[in-house]
Amino acid sequence: MKALQLRVNSYVIALSAVIALGVFLRLPAPSFSINGGPLHTVEFLHPQPKMTGVGFDEGLYRSYVNALSASGLLSYPDIVEDYIHVQAQMDKAILPPVRFLYIFTAYLWHSCFGAEALASLAQVASFFSILTLLLSTVFAWRLGGRIASLGVTALMSVAPTQLHMSQHALIDGFFAFWALLCLWLLWENLRAPGNWRWLVAYALALALLVLTKENSFFVWCALVAVIIANRWLQFGAVRRDLLLVTIAGPLLGVVVLVFLAGGLDNLIAVYRLLVSKASEMPYAILTGDGPWHRYLVDLMLVSPLIVLLALGTIFRLDRTKKPELYLSIFIAISYLIMCNVKYGMNLRYANMWDMPLRFLAFTQIAALAALAQRYRTLVAVIVVIALMGIEFRQYLILAVQYPLYELISHDLLQALKILK
Repeated sequence: MKALQLRVNSYVIALSAVIALGVFLRLPAPSFSINGGPLHTVEFLHPQPKMTGVGFDEGLYRSYVNALSASGLLSYPDIVEDYIHVQAQMDKAILPPVRFLYIFTAYLWHSCFGAEALASLAQVASFFSILTLLLSTVFAWRLGGRIASLGVTALMSVAPTQLHMSQHALIDGFFAFWALLCLWLLWENLRAPGNWRWLVAYALALALLVLTKENSFFVWCALVAVIIANRWLQFGAVRRDLLLVTIAGPLLGVVVLVFLAGGLDNLIAVYRLLVSKASEMPYAILTGDGPWHRYLVDLMLVSPLIVLLALGTIFRLDRTKKPELYLSIFIAISYLIMCNVKYGMNLRYANMWDMPLRFLAFTQIAALAALAQRYRTLVAVIVVIALMGIEFRQYLILAVQYPLYELISHDLLQALKILK
């Protein structure tokens, strides 16, 4: 990537353009009215997802936000106890209110801007998808410099699953931001050991990740694996304070959850019910199972060229490629855990891999472009623009032409007309 060159002015203009594009596509579509008539969506400029109904999970998040708005934060243990009572009598699993941070952020958004609960949830999802785009820009810069930052931002601006999550009131894009933030802050702590600012930020990010969703355990295991691998791969320095923070941050999140749930017994009951009921759901059995390579297949269906390019980088890995090794280990360990969750596979949960995969893909693009020597920058620019077009077309096929909601294999295959 160091071989690629771009003038500063051209770089600033290009980076601003792709960020503006990504932000625009993540916002709700603008509408207009003719002579006071009904609103019309500017679909040509901002294509809207075909799925416009309210999903089951979205309805539950809305009910939690409404309950929090009606009774206040101090009543949260009552909300959790109501969930335990209702869930114990149901055959299927429903998402728990201990996914607190998303619900609380939507409650704050509702309080500040007056939007209805579902609209607040959707706007929070959109806003954090934008934050993920901006975080990707910064993270890629810190990993590989400004050219990598531009390339990764361009690919992230039209990433189909990122755009999909920005258009629905679902937690997975919100969770992806906190997972990516933890991954970046661990990198900074490894590179600048003993810096208390990075340590505090890392601890808080881990605590907030735990407050977001139970999948935080998968992310934490992957981060621990990266720290262990550092012994041989030398991403940076691992000091005792970093190890303590890696443990203390999640524990802080758990302590907060215990208070919000009204006690440790309630919190344990929530997760026990969630696990036991989820494994018995007909829908989960039908759509959430599969072989270990299911995530790889689903990723290939959505972003085939990105996956192939990323695999190309993985096959070229050596000890000198620190950023690529760092991201590859995170993906591999989290993948290994997630593909073994019985009846719990869904590409929505893989949103946190979008930026790492695109960094690996851009690394391969840069390596291939280097073969063109003096035209390497032009070749890289053309390839990235072409990939952006292909990725955006994939989003149009999956979510605009087809009413995609759940990112499961069956629906992806139908959207792509592989299954009729």
